[in-house]
Amino acid sequence: MGAVMGTFSSLQTKQRRPSKDKIEDELEMTMVCHRPEGLEQLEAQTNFTKRELQVLYRGFKNECPSGVVNEETFKQIYAQFFPHGGDSCLKGTPEFSSASHRSALYLADASAYAHYLFNAFDTTQTGSVKFEDFVTALSILLRGSVYEKLRWTFNLYDINKDGYINKEEMMDIVKAIYDMMGKYTYPVLKEDTPRQHVDVFFQKMDKNKDGVVTLDEFLESCQEDDNLMRSLQLFQNVM
Repeated sequence: MGAVMGTFSSLQTKQRRPSKDKIEDELEMTMVCHRPEGLEQLEAQTNFTKRELQVLYRGFKNECPSGVVNEETFKQIYAQFFPHGGDSCLKGTPEFSSASHRSALYLADASAYAHYLFNAFDTTQTGSVKFEDFVTALSILLRGSVYEKLRWTFNLYDINKDGYINKEEMMDIVKAIYDMMGKYTYPVLKEDTPRQHVDVFFQKMDKNKDGVVTLDEFLESCQEDDNLMRSLQLFQNVM
């Protein structure tokens, strides 16, 4: 996934390739176990151009030759390319040059959050993420409106997909983020910091005090409180 993101970020520096390669892109889509929807359809459904989708597909196929990715593979890819975490405290040491050491650190730190992230990407709850799922989510996170991003974030926190966020679900997500990033911050965060933040979030969001947060409550709270909006956008920095 990091390779896919890296490939996408280099789009602006690459020149347009000849039409032969475009034809090859289309042909390659028929050679995997899962064949994505046509590029024209994905272009209409996302905020990416056909050219950008071609580049993203090449990166996705390199990471996932079968055309789909299961949770374990998703976790490994996310851990390998996770841009924060353990390296921040290892720079300048011999361990920093050890890819296996970095991968082990990331996998331990990122596994819980990657599980919830995978759950959000897997919109059909099939246990696998297809290219369509990936680019749809990426389109929202990178180029979606504020409303689209907030809906996606709500879906991330709504772990059991019942249409509500309860305090335990929010705690699970926030704790996973702090487990992944908090131990590498300075000063080191206190153990009860996630709980304190969740208590503040819930107090602001649960307007009718019924113990759950609805989508409408979530949207209203985030749009009227800039601090809350910034806090909940933390996940975008760990994509």
